[in-house]
Amino acid sequence: MQAYKKGVRHYDAGEYNLALTQFQKAAKGDIDPARLNYYTAESYRLSNRFGEAVPFYQKAIEAGTKEPDAHFNYAYALKSQGNYAAALQQLQQYLANAPKTAAKATLDKAKREVETLKAIDAIAQNKSLITLRNMGNLNSPGAEFAPVVRGEDLVFTASRKETVYKNNGQPMLGLYKTKLSKALPDQKPDETGNPGGASGTPEVFSNNVFQGDVNEGTPAFSKDGKTMILARGNNGKRKGGLDVDLYISRLGDNNTWSQPLRLPISDSLAWDGSPAFSADGKTLYFASNRAGGAGGIDLYRTSIDASGRFSRPVNMGRDINTPGDEMFPYVAPNAKLYFASDGHPGLGKLDVFVATRSGGVTRVENMGQPINSPADDFGLIYTEATKGYMASNRSGGKGDDDIYFFQEGPPTDTTTIIVQTPPPANAPKIVRYFIAGTVLANETPTAPLDSARVRILDDATGQPIAEVVTGQPGTFGKYPLTEGKDYTLLAERKGYLTRREPFTMQGRSIPAVFLTKPQTDTTFTVDLLLDRSLLNKTFVLENIYYDLDKYNIRSDAAPELDKIVVILKDNPTLKLELSSHTDVRAPDAYNMKLSQNRAKAAVDYIVSQGISADRLVAKGYGETRLVVKNAKTEEEHQRNRRTEIKILEL
Repeated sequence: MQAYKKGVRHYDAGEYNLALTQFQKAAKGDIDPARLNYYTAESYRLSNRFGEAVPFYQKAIEAGTKEPDAHFNYAYALKSQGNYAAALQQLQQYLANAPKTAAKATLDKAKREVETLKAIDAIAQNKSLITLRNMGNLNSPGAEFAPVVRGEDLVFTASRKETVYKNNGQPMLGLYKTKLSKALPDQKPDETGNPGGASGTPEVFSNNVFQGDVNEGTPAFSKDGKTMILARGNNGKRKGGLDVDLYISRLGDNNTWSQPLRLPISDSLAWDGSPAFSADGKTLYFASNRAGGAGGIDLYRTSIDASGRFSRPVNMGRDINTPGDEMFPYVAPNAKLYFASDGHPGLGKLDVFVATRSGGVTRVENMGQPINSPADDFGLIYTEATKGYMASNRSGGKGDDDIYFFQEGPPTDTTTIIVQTPPPANAPKIVRYFIAGTVLANETPTAPLDSARVRILDDATGQPIAEVVTGQPGTFGKYPLTEGKDYTLLAERKGYLTRREPFTMQGRSIPAVFLTKPQTDTTFTVDLLLDRSLLNKTFVLENIYYDLDKYNIRSDAAPELDKIVVILKDNPTLKLELSSHTDVRAPDAYNMKLSQNRAKAAVDYIVSQGISADRLVAKGYGETRLVVKNAKTEEEHQRNRRTEIKILEL
């Protein structure tokens, strides 16, 4: 029992390799097998050892684990081994019994992955004429990945430091370099029995950048090679590795790199990594799991002005980003974006994809075999038009992640892993998209509303593509939509507040691999919920929360207040009271003043968006109107620190 408790403490601290040592000891004792095996499986998964997690997920499920994500995580572990049929079965079981508390992003990812696994045979048919070889003289039993070229050097990330990372038991990551002339793939053995290719031990990239007690990696270099952006952090002192940020280092006059400084665009509460410059050096791409994304890790971009300042990062949209993870962006000289993802339809945990944009529509295509496999495949770059490097932890390598060399075209020797002729091109398949929906009264139970006027606006032009009045069932549609476009649905009815609902076609295109018929019609259905415009009616605003003892508008609250701005603009005769409430952890008088400041901050924000101040009243109620009377947890206290709106005039 003591070993098990120690293991859980290490697990909670994100020290998964230390946790596994204790769980192995605990296996000899009388510990609940469902809990022990699930903790063991999760420790392997969270340290990116999916294959090793498989038998422990199986044992945990056989022992009756009640963990809601057991089948979900087991499915991805099975997929990493190429066991697609079993992975599909586990995901279907997860969706059939998914808890009501399951995150929408997780459910969306599971549903999408079910379709991927059903079409896995079609995905596997995508094979290219590519030679792929292991970079034997660079790789080790540890990890080597994220290759990038700077001048005559190949710079890469490797686990070779003396300090061991408690997450996975490997040495911490650092930056290393070798001459491109020495970065040769495995060749046929020479007559002495040694593999061909130049020898030479890679060296530390820069002693000024090298820091022994943190992970450093995934560098990106500016066009002139004098500015480097890298990821640094993950020293194990914070659970989950959330202390990874982007840093900048510059090459000085003495050919020495400066001490890295943290970039202001990094989010201190998020994981930020795998940066990459555009070909012209004016845009930086990177990956982040910051709040407000599509789910998991997303790709972002930021512009760099002539003074070297970075603009506010922008999410790259739902055509690129999925409920899964998107990482390791690379923009080729031909402006194509290459990246790794486990959310787009693929063969493994991470597959390499290429995105192209034409006519306002972004197409994402799987790179196919041999670039992709059931394992992690990522970090692809081109050094010439038909040659480049990538990383993979596929079987048959030197250890963990290995760097591979690839070359498009016929093989030059017999060391090719896979060589296939591309399948013959099929006739293009057509997809037509439509929208339809129902206007409902936002009551319990909801009721359809007739005589509601619905307009569907094209955001690019502001013009309606459809205008209709609902009949007895409250329905409207269906109307055609265009891929890549953004729309707004506007619903109005006498006695109700006007409702404006955004609808985007970004990320909604059906991947080509899922199409089986010459023409496919798909209709998106939406519900538009209208609130009755009744005097003194109160609405609780979701996500308008405040930090303890603070009244500033948090970043997660601003989008919700923006919705109030829209309501006030769409209903020009409306006058509202914004009321703010506190928890009980301070004297009454202090809480009353604090809540008034909070309400005023919310009103000031709305006024700053162009709403007349005489349409709003700020009112603080302190702790006099608690939602949770005897709050104990921080979550319960935060529910009490809320903002509400009440209709004062119609």
